[in-house]
Amino acid sequence: MKILLVAVNAKYIHTNLAVHSLRSYAKPYKENIHISEYTINHSFNEILKGIYKEKADMIGFSCYIWNIELIMRVIRELKKIQPGVKIFLGGPEVSYNPSEILNKHNEVDYIIVGEGEETFLELVECFSGGKNPINKIPGMAYREAGNILLNPVRKPLNLDSIPFPYEDMEQFKNKIIYYESSRGCPFSCSYCLSSVDKSVRLRNIDLVKKELKIFLDYKVPQVKLVDRTFNCNRVHAMEIWKFIKENDNGITNFHCEIAADILTDEEIELLSTLRPGQIQFEIGVQSTNPDTIAAIHRKMDLEKLADNVAKIKKGGNIHQHLDLIAGLPLEDYQSFCKSFNDVYAMQPDQLQLGFLKVLKGSIMEQDVIKYGIVYQDRAPYEVLYTNDLSYDEVLQLKGICEMVEVYYNSGQFVYSMEYLNHFFDTPVHLYRALWEYYEHNKLDLISHTRIRRFEILLDFYRDIILNKNNLESEQDSQLFKEILSFDLCLREAMKNRISFAPLPLEKKQLSEIYESLKLNRRDTHVERFTYDIIRSARTGIPYQKEQIIIFDYSKRDPLNKSASIMFI
Repeated sequence: MKILLVAVNAKYIHTNLAVHSLRSYAKPYKENIHISEYTINHSFNEILKGIYKEKADMIGFSCYIWNIELIMRVIRELKKIQPGVKIFLGGPEVSYNPSEILNKHNEVDYIIVGEGEETFLELVECFSGGKNPINKIPGMAYREAGNILLNPVRKPLNLDSIPFPYEDMEQFKNKIIYYESSRGCPFSCSYCLSSVDKSVRLRNIDLVKKELKIFLDYKVPQVKLVDRTFNCNRVHAMEIWKFIKENDNGITNFHCEIAADILTDEEIELLSTLRPGQIQFEIGVQSTNPDTIAAIHRKMDLEKLADNVAKIKKGGNIHQHLDLIAGLPLEDYQSFCKSFNDVYAMQPDQLQLGFLKVLKGSIMEQDVIKYGIVYQDRAPYEVLYTNDLSYDEVLQLKGICEMVEVYYNSGQFVYSMEYLNHFFDTPVHLYRALWEYYEHNKLDLISHTRIRRFEILLDFYRDIILNKNNLESEQDSQLFKEILSFDLCLREAMKNRISFAPLPLEKKQLSEIYESLKLNRRDTHVERFTYDIIRSARTGIPYQKEQIIIFDYSKRDPLNKSASIMFI
């Protein structure tokens, strides 16, 4: 019997930990178990054809909010061309309403509910003539004689019993590797499925170290630790951080989702000694409104969180990605704007604005009537409006979100946005004005090159900022042109002079600089400025000062990828 496990990932560089864990756990049958990984960017026909050509007897799909619609479409057509194939589903998107899915989708034969490794093994054994009939396998939902049946819930696994999921590391070259050292979460955030199971199970630390060493030895570019709150067990987290420090290969980056407010000074001191870029943090703030935090059953010391984020930032070696969620209970537009400004003031490397998704089986699903939360019927079940936030306001926040992605999270406009911020009451007003400018000029309907984004920002400055402050256009826009050029040069040498670039150096002077300093022309760029760019951007006050700056692209900042600079 041939079994095919199918993953439809969000991006090509992602790997699906679930299907690899299932195959590794079903070790006696692994020669008969094959894996096919696609992305949501593959066409429906490509996926259908690829799965059909495998000619499997049983096909399982790993289901999440980002792929469930595509998977269900594939399954409907697959059953037409392969009517005898057995189809089973697993994953968070099908674990909390299996009876509903089986009732609605006749093409689905079985659903693995919850943790899947042991259930999958017993399912394979069942269809390979094993001792356990389907009705004796915990964690299974299925049909029998026209009835939908749901077996008892399976007890949680001992994580140490799950074999290492990645056998052939070569096939994961240039991919993000997903790994878990724990399951469960001690917190009760109502929007999160992890809140359903408040217990935390840890994988044996010696086993974790042994497996992380495989990634380090293979020089994997990034390992994403999918532990829901990586540092909920301080001793466990410290052991891992010490291990990756002691075994650093100079390449591998580790991504951890943490609760910043529970970090201790001892942990922060250790983290400050890691190689710059060796680790990055995702920190869920979600809201700074205390009423909202209470309504979503979240425990968070905001003052401590901000303090720890500042301490980590001071170390200059860890990329910090902070999250907010729009559409949470009791958070209206003004409150969310305050949350935005509060988190923006923490100066994260990235500020992610997400929108509430009402996940099936979450506590939030039970609270929608209480808080007037109206959301999309189909995945990803995103909020449309609430008692406190209208759909018009949601649309405006989406526009702000888009501008933040382009002009903040890209890291390409650091000094430009810092300078512009001085002309607005708060940061959120800047991004809102920028989005309104995009909408008014129908720029939101067009795809733009990176250079065009710079040009649009210059147009925004001239049309909105200068007019608003009654400034003379050309004279006062010269500083901003130079700030834009500085931002652009930090990332890439300008091969062709762009419209807003400062006047170039004379060829003779440029040659003298390269010869006297023995610079490599391939890795460097030299530009002349008439303003003190950094001081002007940070203060909002024009400081005229002739400067020649060398941008060295062979020495980039490991956190923001900007060139190192030297003033002459």
